[in-house]
Order: sequence, then C-alpha cells, then structure tokens
Amino acid sequence: MPDVIIPGPAGRLEGRYSPSEDETAPIALILHAHPLGGGSMDNDIVDMMYDTFRKRNFATLRFNFRGVGRSQGSYDQGLGELSDAATVLDWVQGYNSGARFCWVAGHSFGAWIGMQLLMRRPEIAGFISVAPPTNMYDFTFLAPCPASGIIVNGGADKIVPADDVERVMSKIRVQKGIEIRRELIPDANHLFTEHVEPLDIMLNDYLDERLPIVEKERSERTITGKR
Repeated sequence: MPDVIIPGPAGRLEGRYSPSEDETAPIALILHAHPLGGGSMDNDIVDMMYDTFRKRNFATLRFNFRGVGRSQGSYDQGLGELSDAATVLDWVQGYNSGARFCWVAGHSFGAWIGMQLLMRRPEIAGFISVAPPTNMYDFTFLAPCPASGIIVNGGADKIVPADDVERVMSKIRVQKGIEIRRELIPDANHLFTEHVEPLDIMLNDYLDERLPIVEKERSERTITGKR
C-alpha cells in the first residue's frame, strides 16, 4: 500500500494506492466522509472498502480531499472535492490504461461526491454509497442514474435518518437495465460503529453477485464497439 502524492487542482493530494498485477484489472476509487467532520482516508469504513477491492485484485486508490491530512488546499463546499476526485481518477487511469472498468465507493460526503462523479464518467460501472447524506445535499442530479450500485445506511443513524434516505432514493430514476439496491443495517449509526464487519459482509455479498454481471456487460460492449 504505497503512499502517493498526486498533483491536484489546489495542490498536492495525499493518497494510498494498491496496484494490481493484472494490466486489465478494474479500478476502484474510495472516497471519505466530510472533511470538516473528521473524514479522512484513514476512517474505518474507507479502510474496509479499500481492502475489499484490493483483495479482489482491483487497482485500488483512496486519498484525502483537499485540506485533509497532507493534502493541500481547503474545503470547497463539494465543488473542489469533486474536481479532486476527477483528477485522482485521471491519475490512476494513467497507470491503468487497460482497465476493464472503474468502480467508485464512498462514505457519507464521499458517497455524494462519488455519485456525482459517476454521472460524468461512463467508465464507472458501479458504485457503493454508504450513508449518503440525502438530508444535507441535493441528489436530483441522478437523472437518470447511469450505473447500478448499492446504498447502505444504518437504522440508528441520527445524522442521516434511514427514512430520509429511503424517501429520496426511492424517487431516483435509472437508465434501462440499471438497479439501485437499498439495504439497511438496523442498529448501525452513521459511522457504523461496531457494525463495520456486517457492512463488510454485505458489500462483499453484493460484489460477489454484481461483478460477474458487470464483467459480462463490459465484455459485450467491447465486442459491439460501444463505450
């Protein structure tokens, strides 16, 4: 897990990168929670999701948004952080030009940034959103959502109530053939304290089911010449 420094829009960005030995391995980008609320790439959920994809032989990268850790710059209301994420994705793609597809995973604020990123990047074939802050940010940009993914929230989350996540996400339109799965871990809070392990199991079960489908879909696109 080598530390990396990536040139970003507001200065250097600190990250950790686990390359894959497979030149065509997919890419995973992991995004952390709110920079002003203690979010960083070293948070437990981010670390867990990083390991999840690393163990699946993805070229996996997590990083600190501007102003966090050794990343330069300062918090920018989400606009700069989205630019950070796009820049970091460009960087990791530069080292993995043969990647079959990309995946984005985020916690809270990072989930919001990740879902914005997937709207802009057709190479993103799936997403994981843990505790997306639907009561704090507008999610109507998902119109329609272009990739399948999973949204997980905690039933004891007092920061983003489960009912609010369900209310917002149940209204999201999707492209044909796209499915957004919504799951609940009943006693989990916003940080999934003491519930990271069941979250890990849930996400791995989803990836076991979903990744073969994505591989097949992307292979068919390559054969037909579609992007």
